[in-house]
Order: sequence, then structure tokens, then C-alpha cells
Amino acid sequence: MGNQATCRKVKYIVSSCLAGLKTRYDGTDSLCEKVRELVKDGVAVPFCPEQEGGLPTPREPAEIVGGCGRDVLYGNAKVISQQGRDVTEKFIEGARRMLQLARSLGISSAILKSLSPSCGVKAIYDGTFSGNIVEGDGVATALLREAGLTVVTEKELEND
Repeated sequence: MGNQATCRKVKYIVSSCLAGLKTRYDGTDSLCEKVRELVKDGVAVPFCPEQEGGLPTPREPAEIVGGCGRDVLYGNAKVISQQGRDVTEKFIEGARRMLQLARSLGISSAILKSLSPSCGVKAIYDGTFSGNIVEGDGVATALLREAGLTVVTEKELEND
């Protein structure tokens, strides 16, 4: 049977910046070697909900104002850039596209960037651009969790 290909199932959708792609708001990455290895091994697929929602890189920093990602999904909070631009719809669209890709690949787990207004898991910035952190998920994380996916941060992955 000569040339047998090893078929690996994609298990995770991951924040692109964690895989070393320069997709963060400031045009940098947040490389996590464990995530890069998962992508390299074909068991994780990188995705940036902010870019896929239509925002450029680099872009103004943004934070959730008036709640958390779940509140944004239900119209009770907004995502506002540091200069006051409402980017809520871009964040929601990116989250929807992330969920769509995860579903199409049969993915049930995500590894996402801590504190991000899109990908934050259990903690995000408070919407004042002052560095204060509050409890809550980012927009994409909230949508993925609502759909039943397991979501962890790169910090939780690194502690395994």
C-alpha cells in the first residue's frame, strides 16, 4: 500500500493572531507556539473574526461598551472604536462567519485570544480604554459558546 496519506481531523478553530498571523488591531500577532503547532499539524484552523467581519488591519482598537459579547449579540451593548466609531455589526458578522466555518468543519472547540472584544474568554476590557478588565466574553466567544462549542484561552492551553 505504498503512499498512505494520514488524514487528521481539524479539532479547533483558533484566533489567527495566536497562530502567528499579523491580524491584531495594531498589525502584530500574539504568537502562542502550542497554537502554531496545532495549525501546522492540521488539527487547527486560524480565523480572525474582526478581519472576516470586514475590518482592516491595522485598525483602531475597539472595546465592548455597555456589557459583554452576549449583550452585543442581543442588541444590549455595542462595540465602539477608541475614536467613537460603532463597529458592532462588523464584530457580529465576523462572529457569525467564525461559527459558520466551525460548523462546516465539524469543529466543537476553539482556542481564542484572551481579553479581545471578539475572542475574549471570561474576561474583556471594560469599554473605557483604560486597561480595566471585567468578567465577560467577547462577541465571537459568546456566539460560539451559545452554539455549544467549548472555548478556552491560549493561557489555559499553555497551562495544560
